[in-house]
Amino acid sequence: MTTTDDPANKISSEHFEQLTENLKKVEKLSKRLIEVVSRKGGHHPALDGPNHELYAKAATAYWAEAIQNPAKIIEHQIDYWSKSVLHFVEAQQALAKGKLQAPEDPGPKDRRFTNPLWDNHPYFNFIKQQYLINAGALEEAVSHLTDLDPKERRKLTYFTRQIIDMMSPTNFLATNPDALERAVETDGESLVKGLENLISDLEANNGELVVRLADEKAFELGGNIATTPGKVVYRNRMMELIQYEPATEKVYETPIVLFPPWINKYYILDLKAQNSLIKWVTEQGYTLFVVSWVNPDATYEDVGLADYVEDGFLTAIREVKDITGVKQVNAVGYCIAGTTLSLTLSLLKKRGDKSIKSATFFTALTDFSDQGEFTPFLQDDFIDGIESEVEDKGYLPSYIMARTFSYLRSNDLVYTPAIRSYMMGETPPAFDLLYWNGDGANLPARMAMEYLRGLCQRNEFTQDGFELFGETLHVRDVDVPLMSITCETDHIAAWKDCYRGVQMMGSKNKTFIVSESGHIAGIVNPPSKGKYGHYTNDDLSLSADEWMAGATYNKGSWWPLWEDWLRRRSGKKVDARTPGDSTHPVLADAPGTYVVAKANG
Repeated sequence: MTTTDDPANKISSEHFEQLTENLKKVEKLSKRLIEVVSRKGGHHPALDGPNHELYAKAATAYWAEAIQNPAKIIEHQIDYWSKSVLHFVEAQQALAKGKLQAPEDPGPKDRRFTNPLWDNHPYFNFIKQQYLINAGALEEAVSHLTDLDPKERRKLTYFTRQIIDMMSPTNFLATNPDALERAVETDGESLVKGLENLISDLEANNGELVVRLADEKAFELGGNIATTPGKVVYRNRMMELIQYEPATEKVYETPIVLFPPWINKYYILDLKAQNSLIKWVTEQGYTLFVVSWVNPDATYEDVGLADYVEDGFLTAIREVKDITGVKQVNAVGYCIAGTTLSLTLSLLKKRGDKSIKSATFFTALTDFSDQGEFTPFLQDDFIDGIESEVEDKGYLPSYIMARTFSYLRSNDLVYTPAIRSYMMGETPPAFDLLYWNGDGANLPARMAMEYLRGLCQRNEFTQDGFELFGETLHVRDVDVPLMSITCETDHIAAWKDCYRGVQMMGSKNKTFIVSESGHIAGIVNPPSKGKYGHYTNDDLSLSADEWMAGATYNKGSWWPLWEDWLRRRSGKKVDARTPGDSTHPVLADAPGTYVVAKANG
């Protein structure tokens, strides 16, 4: 047999040809990459990290600690050095035995390191353990700094965690066994696909890197998501008003008007039939209207919170009353729309207008005295950067808000998806929730700064009052019957912070609920799933910790409890209403036209 007939040589030749072909693809893709990066619009640098003064203060605090308590600093350093040297010695001993195996104790478990090679291969195990040692040393150094303002400490802790997460060995090809194995298995094809995914994401966002979390081709609004039947019955420059088709022959007389947040799209509440709150509400016998907000561009630069209240909340309420022939509505506000619903209720109180019969708040903050995990993003260095950004563009691009939220859970929402897409060459999953998460909206310049400065930074609504329409609005003016639903692990609107705001409200009839899970899953929690329970406690005079300690745990969704509460405030049954009337002709089928507009990059 000649050497050319050797199967091994044939395989090598095939691999070589495939590798050569992939290298040609890489060359073409590299040109595309250079082109898209060169077209990057850019944004204010303050939005990428903390002011350098933070690290200067941290360094000063560290050396002050070293002078005041040198023994503690030396102890930390020696502990770090000891662990690192011991780790190196153990690795050397393992190699000296002539066996490629890791130590008997491979180190602590971490879901980033699920590949067996992290535990049983000496190279990868050494890298993993040293990374964890380094991470622990950084965290310990920050935690022991005593001469720092609490807000500065939170900022430093957050950005230290970002550095730790970013430097994980899983984020680099040479130290990621999963990516290396995939590259070998596919003759480099996975890396080519990964580069294609990277360039595609950059092109979709004008050169800004926003990791695509879901396969956008798998979804169509009104096709396989946002499919509950309804009609757009009113439209203005701020919103489309959708009236949903009745699902019962009789409906309660008092309609519901639901205001979703305008940072994201409303269809989080109508992803699919199985978990659609919108569909479920109609099936309980209610006339439901939902606002779909416009996705603003630079022409909305001067639109502020007053415009959202006047042309959004007040107009929607007026049109719903006109269509249904009632004097009052039950209003629902989710997240920032819940905060704005509170402002609207205070305004209506000042005007003696009783159009809102009851209010329901989904994860809505009104008291911003404790900024929680958002502390790093609500300090002047970051807000100044946003102010410069919106002054330049006329709006706050959606990717900045999306990125801010994502980095609060960077391993889950940034690095893991990036690894799968860019290093493994995988197509993002067809996951409706992640699709929605990536379908963000811009914020008008004026509105963004009013919200960030007046409500978040200065906490005016619970302090001296928030000025709007010539009135001084205060949280204590909210006096309608209300229910507030919060979520136990919510990192955007922490339940304890929501609780403080509800305690300040002037209503004599308050119900407060804490659902299990987070900002989305705790709200989108249909009874049919039987997944997350909720906590209730009628005594709102207690501190948050005391409230939870005395709360009753209830299995299953809070939806039926809310519906029972709502039913008692919804009047008698009347004939089901078809969408619109003679003065409100149908303008479009749900989900409407505003919701499909993509955000500018």
